[in-house]
Amino acid sequence: MNVLFVEDEAKIANFVRAGLKEQGFVVDYCDNGDDGYLRAMDNEYDAIILDIMVPGKDGLSILKQLRREGRNAPVILLTARNELDDRLAGLNLGADDYIAKPFFVEELAARIHAVVRRSVGDRQNLLAVGSIKLDRITREVTCNQRVIELTSREFNLLEYLMRSPGRVFTRTQILEHIWGYDFNPNTNVVDVCIQRIRKKIDPIDETNWIESIRGVGYRFRKPDNQS
Repeated sequence: MNVLFVEDEAKIANFVRAGLKEQGFVVDYCDNGDDGYLRAMDNEYDAIILDIMVPGKDGLSILKQLRREGRNAPVILLTARNELDDRLAGLNLGADDYIAKPFFVEELAARIHAVVRRSVGDRQNLLAVGSIKLDRITREVTCNQRVIELTSREFNLLEYLMRSPGRVFTRTQILEHIWGYDFNPNTNVVDVCIQRIRKKIDPIDETNWIESIRGVGYRFRKPDNQS
């Protein structure tokens, strides 16, 4: 599940990012509202976590503009415990939930799952392409009805590819989205992770669902009956 996290307090940001990643989330982070707004407009996220008090555009301004532009990704606001007026203002502007600081990452993760379920429904949390089915809530993957055990990183990479069958993703795109912008661009971790996923899927289905595009990257194959 892909989330945007906008928070300027480094200690909180590092703690939350690490905690969410441990639970399988892909976290796109920025420390100011201007960058946060641009990323929210340029990318599709399953949920957005906004601290109300951030440099640049504040959280409420970002929320207001996103809703005005028709962006309906679920938004969870982070507030100080005594900011009742801000919470009410946020809910009136279209926020889906809020959580007061300090909080446990486990609670934030549960709230993310809850707002996503309310927003898109359980059915749309199931990705099915050919013989492979991926449940974004339970994080279970099956191939020909057999459960495939994937690590958190393998699951995130498979989900990323399955969301756009037929689309070619460069290694750089995959690296930035799954491992983060500050990861070494010369590493071969993408290829290694792809190989591990293939070793788990190919013995069950020889379709070669994850295709290598020479000199570019990878794509998830479209089923033959899908245009």
